[in-house]
Amino acid sequence: MKLSKAMRREARTFYFFISPWIIGFLVFTLYPVAASLAYSFMDYDIIHDPEFIGLGNYSELWNDEQFWNSIYVTLKYTLISVPLTLLLSLAFALLINQRIPLQGFFRTALYFPSMISGVAMSLLWFWVFNPQAGLFNYILSLFGVEPILWLLDASYAIWALIIMSFWGMGAGMLIFLAGLQGVPVSLLEAAKLDGANRWTSFWRVTLPMISPVFLFQLIIGVIESFQVFTQAYTITQGGPSYSTWFYVYNIYVSAFKNFRYGYASAMAWLLLVGVMLVTFLIFKTSQRYVYYEGGRER
Repeated sequence: MKLSKAMRREARTFYFFISPWIIGFLVFTLYPVAASLAYSFMDYDIIHDPEFIGLGNYSELWNDEQFWNSIYVTLKYTLISVPLTLLLSLAFALLINQRIPLQGFFRTALYFPSMISGVAMSLLWFWVFNPQAGLFNYILSLFGVEPILWLLDASYAIWALIIMSFWGMGAGMLIFLAGLQGVPVSLLEAAKLDGANRWTSFWRVTLPMISPVFLFQLIIGVIESFQVFTQAYTITQGGPSYSTWFYVYNIYVSAFKNFRYGYASAMAWLLLVGVMLVTFLIFKTSQRYVYYEGGRER
């Protein structure tokens, strides 16, 4: 089909205005991704020329104790933090969804902390977990509990970071709240007429109706937990005793402290594969609990 002169002029105008995005995508996204994939098969320290070593980086990772430790720490954080954050977000969304005084104020107050930058939030919690003058130990002292060396004890450091993760549950709370307000009132009224109490209505009507929202929150939460970095970098530096040596922090250390860019690139691509695999498994298992208006997900 031959384009008219006006259509060709319109096409040129379109590509002219979109060219900044195209150039930015090619230079700052596509090229770094492709270079990272290539470097994952090379020994590269930015000083010397890259040397192709095939699967050498991946083979070395298999025998790297810190690599497996970073996976263990990240999975432990994910398996505890994500479910608790989802439950707390849903619980607060259910409370805010009720007809209570100052509903808008409480909604804003719960969401506001999630707007604070990760570094500022980490520094704030660093003071909260201070073993001598921290708020947490002060509250515990009121119940006669001895001070805990939260961020200085390998047994408690990861738990401190898990507690910190609840700080940003406001964004999830708003998403759950939107889902709750989308539940048809007619279904809840029909359940009530059939003799269902609040718990039964929630379990049999509300929860299935917001299950797609739950699935979305679960996937986003898992992906974000796999990429935890700011807290470990700002507060613990992976310690004490590598108890907060998260996977992405391990990538950072390998690349920008040890200058092993090929090794770090290999870890980054394994992270991508891991995220894709876990996301796929969540989607496959979601058929058991995710419902849509037409019935259960197929």
